[in-house]
Amino acid sequence: MSVPTITLNNGVEIPQLGFGVFQIPPADTKAATSTALEVGYRHIDTAEMYGNEKGVGEAVAESGIPRDEVFITSKLNNGFHAYDDALKAADQTLTDLGVDAVDLFLIHWPLPGVGDFVETWRALEKFHADGKARAIGVSNFQRAHLERLFAETDTVPAVNQIEVHPYLSQNPLRAFNSDHGIATEAWSPIAQGDVLDDPVITKIAQEKGRSPAQVTLRWHIQRGDIVFPKSVTRSRVEENFALFDFDLSVEDVAAIDGLNKDRRRGPDPDEFNRIP
Repeated sequence: MSVPTITLNNGVEIPQLGFGVFQIPPADTKAATSTALEVGYRHIDTAEMYGNEKGVGEAVAESGIPRDEVFITSKLNNGFHAYDDALKAADQTLTDLGVDAVDLFLIHWPLPGVGDFVETWRALEKFHADGKARAIGVSNFQRAHLERLFAETDTVPAVNQIEVHPYLSQNPLRAFNSDHGIATEAWSPIAQGDVLDDPVITKIAQEKGRSPAQVTLRWHIQRGDIVFPKSVTRSRVEENFALFDFDLSVEDVAAIDGLNKDRRRGPDPDEFNRIP
C-alpha cells in the first residue's frame, strides 16, 4: 500500500502515516522501529524526551533503506529552551540518531511559564538555516502561542503536533493551523485506547470488517491529520498500516465527529510547565 504524503509549507513532503515510539523503552526501540520499517512505514516520530533516539537511528541505519526515503521527526526536550541550549540539544539529537539532518524538528511544549518559546523558535530557525533540519515546527502550541511566533519571528511552523482524537477533535485549532499553512499532526490518535470501545466506532468497525483502531485512524487520515500510532506488537503494527484500502462514508465521518467531548488525555498546553 502506498502512504499518501502531505506537502508542508516549505515544500517538504511528509508521509501522512508514521510510526510513533513514545513510551517504547530504549532497549526495545530498535526492534520496534525495525519491524515498522519492514512493514512499510517510512515516517518515524521520536523525541529527546523519550530517550530512544539512538534506537531509532540504529534501526534506520541497519534497515538498508536509503536515508532519504525515511522521514525522521524529533523534538526538543523541555529543559533546553534557551537559545544556545536549544542548539546544543538539537545537535545532540543528530548525534544520537546518527544522521546529518532530521526531516522535522519540533519544540515539544511551549512551557509558557518557564521560558521564552520565541527565543527557542529562533534557535530552531538557525538549526534549519544551517541545513540540520529540512523543516521545523512546534508541538502542543495553542492559537495564542502561534500568534506570538507570527508576530515576532520570520518562519511559520511547518507542523503543529497536538493531541487529537474523536473525544478531542480540536477543530478550531486545526482550522487555525490550516488557515496559516500549518499541517496538523495528531498525537494520542486513539485516546490511549479510550475510543476503541465506543459504540459508534465499534458499530462502524463491524460494518466495515475492520478494527476500531483502523476506523479511528482512517477518520484521522480522511480529515487530513498526520498520524503515527505506536505498538510493539507486529500484528498491531501491520493492522495500523492497513488504512488505505477502505474508506469511511460521509455519514461515518460525521458520526465520529459527533463524539467530541473536548476531553484531553494529556496536559493542557496553557498550564503545562514541567521540565524533566
